[in-house]
Amino acid sequence: MAEGKIKIKLIRSVICTPEKHKVIVRSLGLKKINQIVERPDTPGFRGMVLKVPHLLAVVD
Repeated sequence: MAEGKIKIKLIRSVICTPEKHKVIVRSLGLKKINQIVERPDTPGFRGMVLKVPHLLAVVD
């Protein structure tokens, strides 16, 4: 894993989830299941991941 970056993976579908959860997932740049995006390791992005831990996973 690159220093200062986290890889976030969408592991569950956002269908039948509250609209707030869908907004969080889309704002991270995730559209499809098993898609992985790399984002800066900041408290803001960590907080977004912690809001929907049942949908996202941090990948090494």
